[in-house]
Amino acid sequence: MEPKQHLYLVDGSAYIFRAYHRLPPLTDPEGTPVGAVYGYTTMLWKLADDLHKADGPTHLAVILDASGKSFRNDIYADYKANRPPPPEDLKPQFPLVRDATRAFSLPCIEEQGYEADDLIASYARAAAAQGWDVTIVSSDKDLMQLVGTCEKGGGKVDMLDTMKNQRIGIPEVEEKFGVLPEKVGDVLALMGDSVDNVPGVFGVGPKTATKLIQEHGDLEAALAAAPGMKKSKLQERLIEQAEQARLSKVLVTLKEDCALPAPLDDFKLDSIPPEPLAAFLGKHGFTSLLKRLDGGHGSPERATQLHPSKAVTAAAGPGEGAARQPLPEMPPVDYAAYECVQTAEALERWIARAHAAHVVAVDTETSALDAMRADLTGVSLALGPNDACYIPLGHGGSDMFAEKPEQVPLDTAIALLKPLLEDDAVLKIGQNIKYDLNVLARYGIAVAPIDDTMIESFCLDAGRGTDGIGGGHGMDELSERHFGHKPMAFKDVCGTGKKAIPFGEVPLDKATHYAAEDADVTWRLHALLKPRLADEGGMRIYERVDRPLIPVVAQMERYGIKVDRDRLAHLSSQFAEAIGALEGEIHEMAGQEFTIGSPKQLGEILFDKLGYKGGKKGKSGQYSTDQSVLERLAGEGAPVANKVLEWRQLSKLRSTYTEALQAAINPDTGRVHTSYSLVGAQTGRLSSTDPNLQNIPVRTEIGRQIRDCFVAEPGNVLLSADYSQIELRLAAHMADVPSLKEAFAQGEDIHARTAKEMFGTVDRDTRGRAKTINFAILYGISRWGLAGRLGVEADEAQAMIDRYFERFPGIQRYIHETLESVRTNGYSETLFGRKTWFPRINSKNGAERQGSERAAINAPIQGTSADIIKRAMARMNPALEEAGLGHVRMLLQVHDELVFELPEGDVAAASPVIERVMAEAALPAVTLDVPLGVEIGSGVSWGAAH
Repeated sequence: MEPKQHLYLVDGSAYIFRAYHRLPPLTDPEGTPVGAVYGYTTMLWKLADDLHKADGPTHLAVILDASGKSFRNDIYADYKANRPPPPEDLKPQFPLVRDATRAFSLPCIEEQGYEADDLIASYARAAAAQGWDVTIVSSDKDLMQLVGTCEKGGGKVDMLDTMKNQRIGIPEVEEKFGVLPEKVGDVLALMGDSVDNVPGVFGVGPKTATKLIQEHGDLEAALAAAPGMKKSKLQERLIEQAEQARLSKVLVTLKEDCALPAPLDDFKLDSIPPEPLAAFLGKHGFTSLLKRLDGGHGSPERATQLHPSKAVTAAAGPGEGAARQPLPEMPPVDYAAYECVQTAEALERWIARAHAAHVVAVDTETSALDAMRADLTGVSLALGPNDACYIPLGHGGSDMFAEKPEQVPLDTAIALLKPLLEDDAVLKIGQNIKYDLNVLARYGIAVAPIDDTMIESFCLDAGRGTDGIGGGHGMDELSERHFGHKPMAFKDVCGTGKKAIPFGEVPLDKATHYAAEDADVTWRLHALLKPRLADEGGMRIYERVDRPLIPVVAQMERYGIKVDRDRLAHLSSQFAEAIGALEGEIHEMAGQEFTIGSPKQLGEILFDKLGYKGGKKGKSGQYSTDQSVLERLAGEGAPVANKVLEWRQLSKLRSTYTEALQAAINPDTGRVHTSYSLVGAQTGRLSSTDPNLQNIPVRTEIGRQIRDCFVAEPGNVLLSADYSQIELRLAAHMADVPSLKEAFAQGEDIHARTAKEMFGTVDRDTRGRAKTINFAILYGISRWGLAGRLGVEADEAQAMIDRYFERFPGIQRYIHETLESVRTNGYSETLFGRKTWFPRINSKNGAERQGSERAAINAPIQGTSADIIKRAMARMNPALEEAGLGHVRMLLQVHDELVFELPEGDVAAASPVIERVMAEAALPAVTLDVPLGVEIGSGVSWGAAH
C-alpha cells in the first residue's frame, strides 16, 4: 500500500518579516543587505531539519506574496491601506529570499493578483480532496479557517506554529475563537482587522463577535437577528454597518479555487542537493551555515564572512574568538523621534503597525516597584531604533483638582492593547518582562509569546562582564556595555529624596523620552542578543529551560503564599526575648556593655580586651569579625564567639523573616508575594527577594518554626516535593563513579556508603564526616577549609581528600577535566548547555584564581540541578491540567524544593504526577545514569509538609 501523502505549505511571507525583525542589519561581501535573508535561510533550514527528524512531509512548497495588489483591492480600495511600505533595506532582500528557497531546491510559489493565503488555501483544498494530509506552517489566524477534514477526499488539514512549536487543530482553533474553523471567517468579519484594514463592525471585539456567532450560527443570521435585539449601541451598529460586515466577510474569506501555478506532484520532496545551497551560502557570506552544510569543514575558498554594516565587535574575553556576533549598526538614540500617543486613533495606528511587524518591544511604567501593588501609569512600544512611542494612561497627579493632560482612557487603552499583547503571531520583547506580565495580568492581559533581553543576556554572558568579574544584565548596564549609550536615569525625571515625584506627575515630554527610550533600547538589545544565542550556543538553554519558565514564575509570584500573622508576631516576640538574653550573656562574658552589631567594637572586645589570638586588621584599621573568624574562635574554645554567632542568626532571622514577613503581607490578597530573579545566581539557580525565602535554615528548629508560619487556606494543605541529594546524584553521573551510581540505583544511604569506602566502618561520626566531605569536595574545598569544617588538622584533612579521590577516582578526574576546560574556554557548561563564565580563572592573583576554580568545579553540577528543576517547573502545570488537577497551585521554589497548595483530598492524586514530572525532568534531552529521587510530604503548614 502506497504511504499517505503529506503536504507541507510554508507561509514564506511571514517567515521573511519575522526574520527581518529578529536579526541585525547585516550585509554580504557586495554590500547588499542580507539580514532577513540570513534569518529566513536559518529558519527554513531548521524547519527542514525538524521535519526530517519528525514524521516529515512527502511534499513541500514555500508560498509567497507576489508584489502588487490582489483582487481584494478591486473589491475594497482601502484594503491593507494601513500597512506601511516595506523598510528600504528589506526591499532588495525579497528576490534573494526567493533565491534562498530555490537554493534548497524547494518550489517557490507566487501568483500576481492573489495573496499567499489564497494560494495556500487552494493547494490545501486540492491536496485534501485527493486524500492527502496537509500541514500549513504558519500561525496566521486567517488560515485557521482551513483546519479540519475535507469531506470530498478525507484529507486532514492542520497548522504548525514553529514559533511556539505547536500543532493547531480543530480544538486549538475552537479554543482561540470559540467557534469551529468553518465559522472563523464570520467572527473575523464582525471584529474586523486593523492590520489589513478590514472594517468589520465598529466596537465589536473578539468576545462579542464570538458570542454573536455562537448564538446565531453565522454572520447572516446575526445580522438578520439585529432588529429584534435589545436596543443598544451593538444593535444600532449591526443594523447600520450590515453591508460593511458583509464586505468584510468577502475580504477575509480565502479563495480556495485559484488556478494552481504548479501541479501538486512538483512538490515531491527529495533529498536536497548540496551544490546549489553551497553556492548560495558562499555567495552571500553565510559562513556558519556553509560550515554546517560541509559537516563543520567549510571550504575556505568558498566561505566569506558576513560583513556587518558597521564592523564593531565587543572586546573578547576568555574563550571568545572571532565568531562573536558583530554589533549591528544602530543610529544614535533620538529623543525627538519618539511619539507621545494621546488619542485612541494614534494608538490604533501603532497597534496596526505592530501587528504588521510581528514583533514589538513593550515596557510598562507604574506607580510602584511591587508588581502586585503597582498601578499602570503608561505603556511604551518600539518597532525599531528610534521608532518608539509612549502611551500615558495615569498622568496628571493624585490631586483630583489637578489638570490632567489629554490621554487615552485606561479602559479604552486596555481594550485596544489586549488583542495585540495576546496575539500569538506578534512577538513581545521585554527587559525583565516578568514584571510587565504581572502588572498587565492584573488588567486582564495575558501577554504571549515573549522574549526577554535580560534572560538572553544571562544565557550568553553569565559571569562575563566588561569589568572581568561578571557584570549585571539590567537594561542600563547592557546598553552601556553593548552600545556605549547611557539611558536616562529614573532619578533624572522623578528626582530623589523628599523632592521625588511619582512618574504619573512627570511632564509628558520628559516621560515620553524616558519611557519610549526603555522600549527602544530593549528592541535594540534583542536585535543584538537573539542572533548571538544561535551563533554562540545559547539557544538551547534559552528556549528549553529559561524562556518557558518566565510565565510560570510570574504566575507563582501572583499566587503568593499565605502566612499566619499572629504566629509570626508571637515568634518575633520570642526571638526578641532570646536576643535580649544573649546580649546579657555576651556583655557578662565581655565584662562590659557594647554594641554587639558593631564590628569595630566587637573586634576590640575579642582581640584587645579578651586577648584572643589571630585577630587581623583590614585597611580600615579595625579587626575582621566575619563568620569565618567567629567560627574559628568558637572552634578554639571561645564561648563568647558562639554566643555572638547565635545572636547574629537570631537577629537576622527576626529582621528578615518574622518582622519583614508581616510587613510583606499584601493587604488585597492577604498573602506574601516574593519576587524571583532568573538572573540572580550565575549558575542558573533562581533567587528570591522581597522577601527572600531562599535562606531560611533547613535543618534547624528555628527554621522549622519559621516554616510553620507559612500556611494553607482553610480546606487546603501545602505539599512539599524535594529532590533528594540531587547534586550528589548528578556528580555520580557526570564524574562517572560506578560505586556511587550503584548506591543510588539500589536506594542506599549515600553518606553511609561513602563512610564505608572512606573509613571502613559506618557509625554516626563517620557518616557525618562522609556527608561533610561529599558536599565539600563538590565545592572545591581546600584542605584548610575541610579542616575547619571537621575540626581536624590540615594534614589530616588532606589525607581524607586524598583517600576520597583514591576511592572515587572519577571525582578527581571530573575536577581536573572541568578546570582544564574552563581554563581553555573561559566557561563551564551544564548538561543542558548553560554556560557560566569565569574571567579570572587564569588570574595571577592567587585568591582570585582559587575562588574561580572552586566555583568552576561546582558550577556544572549546581547549574545542571537548577536546569532540571526549572524544566520540571515548566512542565508541571500542563501535567497537572492533563491529570484533571489544574486547580493545584505551584507557589514556591526553594533550591531543590517545590511547594504547592491544593485541597487536602487531592494529595493522593497529585503526588504521583508531581513526582513523575520531577523525576523525568531531564528527559529527553539528557538521560541520567542515576534515578532522581523525590521526597513528598504534606501538611497544613510548610513546616508540617517536611
